[in-house]
Amino acid sequence: MNVGADQQPRQARHVAIIMDGNGRWAQQRGLPRVFGHRQGADAVREVVKAAPDLGIRYLTLFAFSSENWCRPRDEVVELMGLLRRYLRKEVAELNANGVRLRAIGDRSRLDRDILDLINHAEALTAGNDTLDLMIALNYGAKNELVDACRALAHEVAEGKIDPSAIDADLLTARLQTADIPDPDLIIRTSGEQRLSNFLLWQAAYSELMFVDTLWPDFTAGDLSAAVGEYRRRDRRYGAVVG
Repeated sequence: MNVGADQQPRQARHVAIIMDGNGRWAQQRGLPRVFGHRQGADAVREVVKAAPDLGIRYLTLFAFSSENWCRPRDEVVELMGLLRRYLRKEVAELNANGVRLRAIGDRSRLDRDILDLINHAEALTAGNDTLDLMIALNYGAKNELVDACRALAHEVAEGKIDPSAIDADLLTARLQTADIPDPDLIIRTSGEQRLSNFLLWQAAYSELMFVDTLWPDFTAGDLSAAVGEYRRRDRRYGAVVG
């Protein structure tokens, strides 16, 4: 869902975060990387709790990329374990607070018990409307775009769509984020300045913010500061204003 240049929103309704820096946080303290991931889970909890009070209606967190499988096996196992614990311990509170939880990404490599936990969480929270929380798991934007193009190709082959009718809206409608607005603001922690295959299509007109804070140290105050900075920016969507 794209917003026209004449509307000039100042509210960051959809914020997406690349949660980076867990490993470095641990290494700086002489700890194994897994300790950084555990501390990062606390930051997730704080940010999710703070988001609605900042006017955020949609929050997307990049939790595990399709490239993260290449990390050491012990680290991947720890990350999957943290995901299990989050889904088991937090979903009841999320539901009580009106948060709708959804997962985006390729679920085919996730273990059966994790899939069951995700399905349960999505079903339990489906009717909530305080905050839509999207967790990107085994997610890669290039793969998402390939899947959308493949879906369109099948529809063309079946005679449902004329190739000349394909436009940006049709492709957008076949993305996993089709029913939510594109991110107003994308934040990446840890000082790195790249999108790392995250929401590439949806980020076309997003405001980008790169902060030096490592993810485990990111607080509700940091999120508030980022939203405040967003409100001061001039979103033109390619147009000349004034």
